[in-house]
Amino acid sequence: MLKILLTGGEGFFGTRFKKFYQHQYEVLTLDKNELDITNNDDVDKAFQIFKPNYVIHAAAIALTDFCNKNPDIAYKVNVEGALNVANACKKYNSKLVFISTEQVFNGNIESGPYDELHPANPDTMYGKNKLEAENLIKDILEELWIVRFTWQFGIPECNCNMAANILWEVMTCLMKGDKIVASPNEYRGMGYINELIENFEKIWSLPYDTYHLGSPNDMSRYDVVEHILTEMGLKDRIPDVLVKDSEKYKDHPRDARIDVSKAISHGLKFSNTKDALSKCIKEYNLKIK
Repeated sequence: MLKILLTGGEGFFGTRFKKFYQHQYEVLTLDKNELDITNNDDVDKAFQIFKPNYVIHAAAIALTDFCNKNPDIAYKVNVEGALNVANACKKYNSKLVFISTEQVFNGNIESGPYDELHPANPDTMYGKNKLEAENLIKDILEELWIVRFTWQFGIPECNCNMAANILWEVMTCLMKGDKIVASPNEYRGMGYINELIENFEKIWSLPYDTYHLGSPNDMSRYDVVEHILTEMGLKDRIPDVLVKDSEKYKDHPRDARIDVSKAISHGLKFSNTKDALSKCIKEYNLKIK
C-alpha cells in the first residue's frame, strides 16, 4: 500500500483528505503539534520513520492579516518550512505535492482568470511567501507538483475541521440573523472541497508541473451569495438578508480567478462554482423550503 505523508493534517483540507483516502492508502497526517516543519531535524526524523512515497505539504499559516502583521513568523513557516519538507523529499526519494494558492495573483491589476504561465504579483505576505516557496522548491526537486487551489467551500462534517468559506459564511449569517454583505466587484474561483479531494489522486499520474485546481467561475461574490440563497429556497428573502456593497473594489475590481483548464485537459473534473454550490446544497439537503 502506498504511503502518504500529509502535513497540516488537522486543517480543512487535511481532515477531509484522510477521511476520504484512509482505506486506499496508508495516510499519516501530521499537524503543527506533531511535526514542527520549521525544525529540520524533526522533519528528517518523520521521513526516516515513515518513509513516504508521496508527500502532500499543506501546512501553512494562511491567515492574511496575521501574516502581514507577523512577516518573520509567516516566512519561517511558509517558506523555510516548505524548504525543509522539500529537502527531506529529496533525501528520502519522496514525491512532493506542494499546496499553493490563488492568492499569488491577489495583486494583479489585469483581469483573470490567470493560467499557470501568467506572471503572479501577490500583494499580501501570504501570497508572497507561497510564490517564493514555489520558486525555491523547484530548484530542489524534479519530482514535484505545485497545485494552486481556488477558495474551497464546504460545511461541518464529523471529525473534520472547518475554515472560512462562502457557503458556511452565508449559513452562519442566516443562523445568527445577520445581514450578508457582498461586493459585485469581487471575483474569485470557489470550489467544492469534496470535488477537489475526489480528484486529488489523479495528480500523481500528471506530468510534474504547476497546476491550478478548483472551480471556474464567472459570477461576482454578490451573484454567488444570491445563487446560494436561491438554491436554499430563500429567494424571497434576498432583499431582506443580502446587502450589495458596490463601493468595495469599485475603483479596482478584485479578480483572483485562476484558469483550471490545464488540469481539466488532463482528466480532472471540476464543476463551475454555480453548479458546485448547487451540488453541495443538494448533497447535504440544505434547502430550507
